[in-house]
Amino acid sequence: MKNITQIILLGLLTAILFSTFIYLDFFNVTSKLLNTIFGLSALALFLYIPKKSILVAGFSIGILWFYWIGYSFEYQGVGYMTPIITLAFGFIYLLFFLPLYFVKKAYMRALLLFTLSFIEPFDWKWLQLELVFVESYIGIFKYQLAIVLIALSLPQSINNKKYKYLPLLLLFTAFNFTQPLQKDAPLKIKLITTDIKQEYKWTREAREPTINMIMTQINTAIEEKQELIVFPESVFPLYMNHNPELIQKLLSLSKKISIVAGSLLRENNHNYNVTYLFENGEYKVAKKLILVPFGEYIPLPKFAQDLINDMFFSGASDFVTADRATDFLIKGVKFRNAICYEATCQEIYEGEVEYVIATSNNAWFAPSIESTLQNLLLKYYARKNGVIIYHSANYKGSGVIR
Repeated sequence: MKNITQIILLGLLTAILFSTFIYLDFFNVTSKLLNTIFGLSALALFLYIPKKSILVAGFSIGILWFYWIGYSFEYQGVGYMTPIITLAFGFIYLLFFLPLYFVKKAYMRALLLFTLSFIEPFDWKWLQLELVFVESYIGIFKYQLAIVLIALSLPQSINNKKYKYLPLLLLFTAFNFTQPLQKDAPLKIKLITTDIKQEYKWTREAREPTINMIMTQINTAIEEKQELIVFPESVFPLYMNHNPELIQKLLSLSKKISIVAGSLLRENNHNYNVTYLFENGEYKVAKKLILVPFGEYIPLPKFAQDLINDMFFSGASDFVTADRATDFLIKGVKFRNAICYEATCQEIYEGEVEYVIATSNNAWFAPSIESTLQNLLLKYYARKNGVIIYHSANYKGSGVIR
């Protein structure tokens, strides 16, 4: 019994240390020292804990990081799926870390962990091993993760006292010593945060007050002499291309200020999650490039997609994507468009990207750590790619991320 208790406690401790940086940030506590210590300790435990503790750690990480994913199923009319989805993510990440179970040597586990850092189960990209260091003294690049894992695995291999400080020297080389210089976009940009509850957002009663709120915000921004106003994902709870009068109002206002706002688009019997840019009496539409697994599409073979859509989503079909990422040229400045989940995917940062406009609707998962984890991921990708992200969100998460 004592051995089982130790196995469970070691697995839980590993998961907690691996997740602490998220929960500290959720409570507005940022400590690079604590995040460095906890992150290094978590990875070290992965290398040395008993193999059965690996199973506990993997399952617990899946819960601690992603317990909130099932919340959105309530708005699909299948709220009973919430605990099932939560448990499913526990088992997914138990399987994710399972290869460590079959090896005992620390250096082999280090190699496996580094390999796992390239794997994204079911296209779900929100568990990045390097993310534990995003608010720490350690860097977030792959080579720095490799250095950390080598340094942590060395004590088991070093027999000569002469080299006992080698792991510390290696860790020192993984520190983040430089901060790239980034210039803000040369525009006066107003980011709008809304707080529209998901259960209200798509009701008939919400439409007029929401549109009135948007128009008020635009007129206020014009009075403030802002040059660009950015609204969250799907801030307009409608198919914009089926509302020509609303489009005309926005085109008229766009002669005074550039407007970026999320909505839906329906054409050729396909649904698109889109961002509209209204500027100088014209508009451009950016369709989403990367869909949310199990949220906007089912990452399974076609027969399984149809079965799940019929069983859980009343036969609703998946959203359709764009062929490539969209860039907006706003008053001569180029911005890469990113809608919610895709702002946390490396694909959106490919090519020449200096500024990103990201829009989100985090009310699907309120209240939870989702917006905190999203914000940490945005910091990770901003730093990794040397870009500045202008993020407008419903519920929480708006801000400029450098």
